[in-house]
Amino acid sequence: MGLFFNVILPIILVFASGFILQRIRVMDVRTLSSVSIYILSPALVFINLSEAEFDAGYIIIVIFMFFLFFATVLINKILSMIFKWTPSVESAAILSTGFMNSGNYGLPVVLFSVGSEALPYAVFIMVVQSMMNNFFGVYYASRSTSGMRRAVLNIFKMPATYAAILAFLFQGFSWGPIPEPIHSTISMVGDAAIPVMMIMLGMQLASIVSLKMNWQVLISSVSLKMFGAPLIATAFIAVVDMDPIVATVILIISAMPTAATTTMYAIEFDTEPDLVSSITLFGTLISVVSITVLLNFIS
Repeated sequence: MGLFFNVILPIILVFASGFILQRIRVMDVRTLSSVSIYILSPALVFINLSEAEFDAGYIIIVIFMFFLFFATVLINKILSMIFKWTPSVESAAILSTGFMNSGNYGLPVVLFSVGSEALPYAVFIMVVQSMMNNFFGVYYASRSTSGMRRAVLNIFKMPATYAAILAFLFQGFSWGPIPEPIHSTISMVGDAAIPVMMIMLGMQLASIVSLKMNWQVLISSVSLKMFGAPLIATAFIAVVDMDPIVATVILIISAMPTAATTTMYAIEFDTEPDLVSSITLFGTLISVVSITVLLNFIS
């Protein structure tokens, strides 16, 4: 129970603060999201990746992220054929299981349970996940040619993408230390990113107004996301030789519930938004127990 009280409970309380605030005083979550996307997250990404010591772990992370995503897509397509889901329901299941909440939820869990030495890996996963979400999320939500074009453009609209590129260039060309006033400013803004993202997740969950209890899809998607994905990650870790810290981060992030941003794509493209919201909400609730069990297993 120590891990629950020391890691999970503080995170849940921050989520709850955002949830309660949104229930008491309805606010525009998009405004806070814009602050996070355009100011806080790029600062967090740059300060962590510009100071990270790049190794094979980062390559392994990219391989794993694509492996996990396409594994979940394949499983969903098999389930779709077995249960005869409509294309819209299949897309909703892919959106709900293919993209984990690596930022709002994953970063604080990694930080509190593993430590600051693991944070650059978790931040890098967040960047890769964000790019994949903006590309494949749009593609599977729209399933159209225009969706493909929009998916490509979306990647280059995200400031975190450019923050990561700048961090890689900064390291690759050895431009020297960042001037202290600039470094202090970016660090201060980046430090605010994680708590703000946590509050924002609570607000996003409180903004869910309609659920759809398609129990067949709900149970299969939540099971795949919360239990199947960590098993896939465990198999990957058993086969690929990697640093224990990288392995721990991969395993923790794989166990995260559905990314809240997938609901936005589902709403925008009318891809079973109520079903996606239901899977996101139930997965997040179950994660309180499942992630606690996983952290105890890892420790």
